[in-house]
Parts: sequence; structure tokens; C-alpha cells
Amino acid sequence: MHRAPAAHNTEGVKIPVSVLDLCPIIQGGDAAGAFRCTLDLARHAERLGFKRYWIAEHHNMPGIASAATSVVIGHVAGGTSTIRVGSGGIMLPNHSPLVIAEQFGTLEALYPGRIDLGLGRAPGTDPLTARALRSDSVRRADTFPDDVVELLSYFRGGSGAPVTAVPGAGLNVPVWLLGSSLFSAELAAELGLPFSFASHFAPDDLMEALARYRAHFRPSALHPAPHAMPAISVFAADTDREAARLFTSLQQAFVNLRRGTRGHLRPPVDSMDGLWTPAEAAGLERALKYAIVGSKETVLRRLAAFIEQTRADELIVSAQIFDHGARLRSFEILAEARDALPDI
Repeated sequence: MHRAPAAHNTEGVKIPVSVLDLCPIIQGGDAAGAFRCTLDLARHAERLGFKRYWIAEHHNMPGIASAATSVVIGHVAGGTSTIRVGSGGIMLPNHSPLVIAEQFGTLEALYPGRIDLGLGRAPGTDPLTARALRSDSVRRADTFPDDVVELLSYFRGGSGAPVTAVPGAGLNVPVWLLGSSLFSAELAAELGLPFSFASHFAPDDLMEALARYRAHFRPSALHPAPHAMPAISVFAADTDREAARLFTSLQQAFVNLRRGTRGHLRPPVDSMDGLWTPAEAAGLERALKYAIVGSKETVLRRLAAFIEQTRADELIVSAQIFDHGARLRSFEILAEARDALPDI
């Protein structure tokens, strides 16, 4: 199968690594504290040389504070200087394309050259909450390709357009498609857009999605070559054992989500024994198969293997770590591992 040229094939360049933040609300904490930690982590990521800092849209999730995603992006962009800030992603079925063009046009006008717009087609919540959002999520998911094209048209603008996004028209806001299945991979290829796959929680179709995206990619004016950015979780610490302990906060969150008992992010435990059933443990092992958990040496080894396996042009990393200091340290270790990777 012919492979389109990859965006990263430049000698002497390190693979870019970015950050995906769900603004976790920890047990005993609140949203205000989550936002303070988000901004602190974004500044930390900027100092460490991470490329992007993306915020995810979720609703009716007690442990996630980033429901008003565009507002949080403005908070982060206003408190940083150079790192790109964006959505990972905006769930377009919940919104009018015009409103999103105006919101991200406003962000781009305020923070020029630093705003990304990642789009997903899921509602990012349960059906009851989707209705409360005034979102016919099933119908809007069916019209997602048309909504993306409409949104792109608002950024292009034009003197003859009957509706203009102000601000928005004529501004360069990079649009990405996000997905956890083959659908968005095919659409991103058709529209000539960069693509990020949610392999941090839905790994099954990762390799097939990347293969289809690259094989079917149609070069566009802004993107002459495909650009694929898989998402993974990385929990790094000074030892493998401590990293495994930090990881139990995410494992508990996944168990509770699947049981329908969502809550705040819980502190880590020494062992998950007694906190999940064998079936739940097996399900999480599959869902989190690409999670990288360990010391710098372990992280470096597994990062290199994942990059080679996926031929990723960029990585975006999530880390739902309970203790903020440990989370900062995890990204420090990740940056050290990133810098130790061979040039691409």
C-alpha cells in the first residue's frame, strides 16, 4: 500500500508531544482548584517544550471541570505565552457551527497563532444530558460531515457569503478531526485535515484508522500531507512501582464510569485487589492497552515502540493523576524521555 509522505520526515527533529487535559476534579476538591491546577500544568508544559495544550469537552461528569471548553481555553491561553492551546475536542453535535467559528475566531483574535480547534462527533455525555444541551445528538452525528464543512466555510469567509463569522472569517484556526473509530479517519482524509485518534481509551481501531487515513488522504491547501496524532496515557514516576500506584486513580475512574457511579478523581491505592472484578480488570486492560506506566527508562522504551508501531507524526498525552505535584513530575519525566528519543 502506498504511504503518503509523513509530516515529520525531517532529519534532526524530535517528535512533537502535546498535552490533553480533562481538568480533573479530585476527591475533596472543586472546579476552582481544578482550573488552578490546569493553568499551572499548562505553564509547566510550556516551559518543558510541549507543543499543544488541549482541553476536552465533557458534560455531567462530576470529576471533569472542562464543560465550558472555550472558556477554559481562554483561561489557559491568557495565562501562557507560546504554547498552542485548543480543544481535544469540541463535540460539534452539541453546537452550532457558526457559534464555534465565532468562539474560536474570538480566541484566535485574542491569542493569534496559538489556537487549535479539534472536533469530535460524539456528544461527550449521556443521552439525557445531550437533550438538556438542546442537542439531538443522533441526528447531529449523522450530519457531522456537513457541519464540519460548514464550519470550515466560516473560517474561509468571502465577500459573497450570506452569513459571516465575526470574528472568524479569514482567520487561520487549524481544524483537526478527532475520533475513536474509522469514520473520522476517513472524513479527515477526505477533507485533508490533521487527525487525532483516541487510543487512550478506545485502542481497538487505532492501526486500521491510521492506515485508512494515510491511504485515502487528499492533500489540501493547508495540509499537503497527512498528520496523525494518537492519544495515549502516560503515568511516569521515579520508579515503576510508584507509577503503577499513580495509575490506579485512572483505573478506579474507569471502573466507576462503567458501573455508572461517576465521581471525583480518587486518590491512588497500593492495589486494585477487591476494587474490581476479574471481568472489569480484563476490560480495563484492553481499553488502556496503550497506557505507558513506569520510570523514565520504561517510558522511553515504550514511547519508542509506540512511535515505531504507529509511525505517529505527533503524540498527545493524558495523565489523570490525583496529586498535582506528582502530575507535574510525570510530565517532567515524559519530557526527559521525549528528549532522549532518537531524531526522526
